[in-house]
Amino acid sequence: MKKTSILIADDHSLLRMGMRSMLRLETDMKVIGEAVNGEMAVELVRKLNPDVVVMDLMMPKLNGADATRAILERNPDTKVIILTSFGTSSDLQRAISYGAAGALTKEAPGENLVKAIRQVRAGETAISAEIADEIDPDSAQPLLTDKQSDILQSIVQGQTNRQIADKFGISEDGVKKHLRLIFAKLNASSRAEAVAIALRKQLLKM
Repeated sequence: MKKTSILIADDHSLLRMGMRSMLRLETDMKVIGEAVNGEMAVELVRKLNPDVVVMDLMMPKLNGADATRAILERNPDTKVIILTSFGTSSDLQRAISYGAAGALTKEAPGENLVKAIRQVRAGETAISAEIADEIDPDSAQPLLTDKQSDILQSIVQGQTNRQIADKFGISEDGVKKHLRLIFAKLNASSRAEAVAIALRKQLLKM
């Protein structure tokens, strides 16, 4: 069985060491890298392509929310779990809008982190009860990049993946990656559902 590869991004060495030691006990997980700031996290994800990134929200140089956005724009299949001490911060709302698959409080994540990693790896979301009680998913407006907005607009116009690829000068696989990230940000499972949600949230030019 292939182990889930994990990148730990936290500027506190003791917390990184604790998470690394804990995750090493799991036979289905492997820590493949550590980052001490947001910019380093983005670069290491590019080089190592981990399955899951465990990201401190309050990172130096580039905060966890903006690092999440940069990671998922380039590696949409990577899952990001945010660790935070501030369950209602605007940065946390942004991280979720950018596509973070999980969010946990930093107070002794322990088994909750292990469970969350398995959940996001399986395609589920993993937001702790403490955070979920404070966050209204509909209040966090999905933040799409310009290209994602353009691709979504092309879907409304009935264009195929091939036509979209030709229009924007990217491969069909590239279109599919953008679509997966768009679906994740909108919490949609199909093109039709993505369009319906985008229209409801007024994300499209009509």
